[in-house]
Amino acid sequence: MSRETDPLLEANVDQAELDKFQSLAKRWWDPNSEFKPLHDINPLRIRYISERCQLPEASVLDVGCGGGILTEALATAGAQVTGIDLADKPLSVARLHLHESGLTEQIDYRQISAESLATECPASYDVITCLEMLEHVPDPASTIQALSKLIKPGGQIFLSTINRNPKSWLLMVVGAEYVLNMLPRGTHDYAKFIKPSELSGMLRSASLSVSDITGMTYNPVSRRYRLGQDIDVNYVVHAQAPQ
Repeated sequence: MSRETDPLLEANVDQAELDKFQSLAKRWWDPNSEFKPLHDINPLRIRYISERCQLPEASVLDVGCGGGILTEALATAGAQVTGIDLADKPLSVARLHLHESGLTEQIDYRQISAESLATECPASYDVITCLEMLEHVPDPASTIQALSKLIKPGGQIFLSTINRNPKSWLLMVVGAEYVLNMLPRGTHDYAKFIKPSELSGMLRSASLSVSDITGMTYNPVSRRYRLGQDIDVNYVVHAQAPQ
């Protein structure tokens, strides 16, 4: 059996986390489904990335691409994108959606881990995105090490995840999953949330430098997201590889 058809042999995967997204796959592109938050924050994510790097004609890797919401936005901005994930059903949805979006020449989806891809094609990408993914893997440091091998010298890496503190537990677990019903219950495991200091340490250990950390907040009254200085809950990191 090939590596790509048996990805669950990889160590850095949580089967329970995969199962969550497998069961929701068919609703990935419904902007009013459980994935509404991803649709709502996607313009902010693309703006943050495009302000800090050149996407047109860039070779981009989207790690943990799921159904392809960010992947397609990166391609629309002019990049050649490889989207990788270990969950086959979201990848099937992503591939099907390409026929609607007309981006088949710019996107390649693969069922493979970042660790395996790093062995296969090191130093291959100008830009790497890994958004809303690190809090779903058993060993985020392993993923960071893989990204450091995949990025070209001087390349840009963008990550986002959730801070770990009482406020993030109250808003992301209690508020988002149980009060506002923005997300299915059990979407997040508080123990897997990552403090900015911890993520910065992982990046330094992988010889990557942190250029920026920006917070992403949600206003439940206006139902809008915005970027700013508050990194207590969601935050985005821009890191760079050495030349």
